[in-house]
Amino acid sequence: MSIGHTLLGLLEGGPRHGYDLKRAFDERFGHDRPLHYGQVYSTMSRLLKNGLVEVDGIEHGGGPERKRYAITDAGITDVEHWLIQPEKPEPYLQSVLYTKVVIALLTGRDAADLLDVQRAEHLRLMRELTQRKRGGDLSDQLICDHALFHLEADLRWLELTAARLGQLAKAVRS
Repeated sequence: MSIGHTLLGLLEGGPRHGYDLKRAFDERFGHDRPLHYGQVYSTMSRLLKNGLVEVDGIEHGGGPERKRYAITDAGITDVEHWLIQPEKPEPYLQSVLYTKVVIALLTGRDAADLLDVQRAEHLRLMRELTQRKRGGDLSDQLICDHALFHLEADLRWLELTAARLGQLAKAVRS
């Protein structure tokens, strides 16, 4: 995820302080990985330097200065370009799971056990995400669905690999 573009997109709704940007980001996108304040301010500093945001105001109070940031026309254009660019699909052609299965077979370990343990972990996480999805808002439901579909594909691969372990063992040993 491009944090800079996400913060710029949030700024299109109107000027905000760094604290407000962090809170908005965490509410919408940071359920599992909230932003650190330092990350917000370093990103805003970079966006400011690149002319994508500007300081819309500074509030002086009992603590440190609070800068309010606003997106510039260049920032809006940058977000527009980011949104229309398709994301590169990730084919996972060199997954860690595949590597572990092959190494287990090459070293004489039980790859079936490895697949069983991994299957159990996938199912545990799928149950957790399903619970989260049931109690979540539409945004949470959509992100959980995305994760669940990926985990489901992994499970299908685990089953197929388990069914082909004999063939794979012969192939890696020759």
